[in-house]
Amino acid sequence: MPPLGRMLDAGWRALAYCLMPQVIWLSLLPLLLAVTVLGGLAWWGWGDGVAWVRALLDGWSVSQHVLSALDNWGLSQLRMAVAPLVLVLVVIPLVVVMCLLLVAALMTPALVKLVVRRRFPALQSRHQASVWLSLWWSLRATVLALLALVLSLPLWLVPPLAVVLPPLIWGWLTYRVLVFDTLADWATPQEREQLLRTHRPTLLTMGVIAGYLGAAPAALWALGVLALALAPFILLLSVWIYTLVFAFAALWFAHFLLPALSALRAEASSPEPLTPQVAAGEPS
Repeated sequence: MPPLGRMLDAGWRALAYCLMPQVIWLSLLPLLLAVTVLGGLAWWGWGDGVAWVRALLDGWSVSQHVLSALDNWGLSQLRMAVAPLVLVLVVIPLVVVMCLLLVAALMTPALVKLVVRRRFPALQSRHQASVWLSLWWSLRATVLALLALVLSLPLWLVPPLAVVLPPLIWGWLTYRVLVFDTLADWATPQEREQLLRTHRPTLLTMGVIAGYLGAAPAALWALGVLALALAPFILLLSVWIYTLVFAFAALWFAHFLLPALSALRAEASSPEPLTPQVAAGEPS
């Protein structure tokens, strides 16, 4: 089956698994944890955060020019929305990263075991990556993604790039984190590296698609001023959507990588083809 066919096959399987009660229950754990943390921050820190951002903008000459331009354009009513909007733009990337890491840490191992039990019961675990190694891998990828996000911020002023760059960065991060966590307890480091080399374009494509799916909650902020007034609640709703998207992505990577790992081992264990020997005196 060509790479596109394997990717699509893994995708519909992952979508079907998302409807299983066991997967739905698993998705509640990172969701409840994220809701608890963000709910507390939104309840006790939202007002203080907006006030802090507003004070920061008041002391910045560039922001004063922007606010003056709004007044000149007859949009002085938007002054009150600038600080909450800036705070939302800062918080959303942190929410995306938190949801991805929570799904990777709390859901992915259980989802991979579910796929193995139902589709590959004979697949053996040949390596157990330590928790610290998994944390280091995720932390390193997260720092690189956030650094790329910060460095690319000036390019967001170009409308096409503002639509392309964030999903690409989140897609790369999704690809790096979920590939490792999917294979952490099943493949040896050598098998993992070989699978990455062989399927890198397909895996990166899957990560980018997941990144674009993860951009869906941004549509909630299209409600304008109403969205800013309901920002804490919309932020919690975004967490739920992010959790579902990354749960689907974890299953997608599992359904793609586990068959690839099984095929890799089957190929490695197959006997070498015998080279026919030419008898003496017979023409070759």
